Amino acid sequence: MEKRIGSTVMNFMVDINITAPDQRIAYQQPLMLVGSCFTEHIGNSLQELKFDVLQNPNGILFDPMSVANSLVSWVQNKQYTTNDLFQLNEVWQSWHHHSRFSGMDANAVVEMINASQTAAHEFLKKAEWLVITLGSSFSYRLTDSTPANQFAGVAVEGAVANCHRAPNQWFRKHMMTIEETKSVLDNALHQVRYFNRNIKTIFTISPVRHLRDGVTENNRSKARLIEVVHHLVNKFDRLYYFPAYELVVDVLRDYRFFDIDMAHPNYAATQFVLDKFMGNFVEEPAQQLAAELRKLAIARKHKPFHAETNAHRKFLQSQHEKAKELKQQFPFLNLDDELQYFAKS
Repeated sequence: MEKRIGSTVMNFMVDINITAPDQRIAYQQPLMLVGSCFTEHIGNSLQELKFDVLQNPNGILFDPMSVANSLVSWVQNKQYTTNDLFQLNEVWQSWHHHSRFSGMDANAVVEMINASQTAAHEFLKKAEWLVITLGSSFSYRLTDSTPANQFAGVAVEGAVANCHRAPNQWFRKHMMTIEETKSVLDNALHQVRYFNRNIKTIFTISPVRHLRDGVTENNRSKARLIEVVHHLVNKFDRLYYFPAYELVVDVLRDYRFFDIDMAHPNYAATQFVLDKFMGNFVEEPAQQLAAELRKLAIARKHKPFHAETNAHRKFLQSQHEKAKELKQQFPFLNLDDELQYFAKS
């Protein structure tokens, strides 16, 4: 952002150099997105724009240990049994999965988890891009205070991906060291790249501030992630860094770009980051198509005051024609929902 004062141009926003990959993302190139809640901001937007996306098959993952364990489990197509579940407050849960997989029937929970595991395995096999967003260096580990029957399915140093609101005394909060983080991610990447030799990986660090850890501890946590990611980018080919964290913290750098909790970037900030991602990591023809699909998505969200008017019927008809034209021009697009919605005219 620049402002001219007299004959002087003053720059009120720090410039940032974003290194774009030689080959950028195109439509029909499957993308798997894994990691923190900020992953889903990008993933949801890409899904709305009709990219081929699978995001967080285990649910949201914050720390490198959970991300690495999940990636390896998808490569190996790990299948769970009821012995891998624990019961808390009458509900069967998995330490490696989000609460959306939890339920009252252990067999149904296992069936749901294994369906997701298989889908992730098959998608990762064909994926051309893997986007990993790391949120925190803090990993939660089960302790000696945890009842023995609650260790179900936990093998690696008692690490869990989700605490499921279990008692605090069950866990030890551990800030992963740089070497520890390098080791688990390096191993996971080697397995993923052996499994899918064509995959390209984009790392990001979530700009969400983990203020419950404390401001200083949050900064230490993020610093470790940044150091490890740049080590990996320098080590591997086809591995890139997208500076989502720096775009919010160093470029926008203002609390007006955060939600009321002062921790989560708001809509304006996430849209700014997404625009930078599209502009630097998505190829030009795909950007142009995405712009047309975004218009269609906005039109679908339009809420008329008087849906019975001729003006609204004409609006629906025009959008239906646009959707038909896009479908004819790009047969790989799934616009069935849009065509059905706009056909209401």
